[in-house]
Amino acid sequence: MAGHSKWANVKHRKARADAQKGKIFTKIAREITVAAKEGGGDLDANFRLRLAVQKAREANLPNDNITRAIQRGLGELEGAELEQVTYEGYGPGGIAVLIDIMTDNRNRTAPEIRHIFSRRGGNMGESGCVAWMFKRKGYFTLEKQKSLPSEDDLMTIALENGADDFQEEDNSYVIITPPEEFENMRDAFREREIEFSTAEVTMVPENTIFLDDAEEAAKVLGLLEALEEHDDVQNVYANFDIPDELMQSLEN
Repeated sequence: MAGHSKWANVKHRKARADAQKGKIFTKIAREITVAAKEGGGDLDANFRLRLAVQKAREANLPNDNITRAIQRGLGELEGAELEQVTYEGYGPGGIAVLIDIMTDNRNRTAPEIRHIFSRRGGNMGESGCVAWMFKRKGYFTLEKQKSLPSEDDLMTIALENGADDFQEEDNSYVIITPPEEFENMRDAFREREIEFSTAEVTMVPENTIFLDDAEEAAKVLGLLEALEEHDDVQNVYANFDIPDELMQSLEN
């Protein structure tokens, strides 16, 4: 679990930088388009679309962009025909890597992703080779230095609002929910003005691989960052754990 939260923190800092150049807008708009295509344009009836629009608003994506993305998904506006694909593979140290892709040409995207794996010390695997190691969950992190209720009170709030796991890490609490309880938990925190640093429906690894070698850990982070940089990549998930001290030194 720690590996997920550490990579999530890296991604969120990177997302703030990406927002400055508009890259995050493109990824969110694609998610909205595909969600609308698959489940329709009604936010109340389409959970995936509702989450994508919420993410767009939190990233300050203009309302006109949100509307156009939905219209493209519904076929009301012309645009590239996007296909959702999942690629899987292994990174340095044998870590499992799961990648959400949205592409208008998988014949172009697949070899590009394969090349990133091979160039960064990993290898792309067959469909299903690592997906079984991950489960879709609602995922929250709350930083300890923020003004929070006591740990007992926080755990009570979490359990009363659908959490199926509550974990303490060095500098934060991690709360895991079934996907269908995600909005309920988020609303409970907001009603109580409890500040969270991460709130998302994501793929959480069921177990992790511990990496304490600096060179190997750096290679893992390099692979994941290179995958995130690809224009067709929406999300990257991995099952590693790196000691806090080593993670901090690698980030510095």
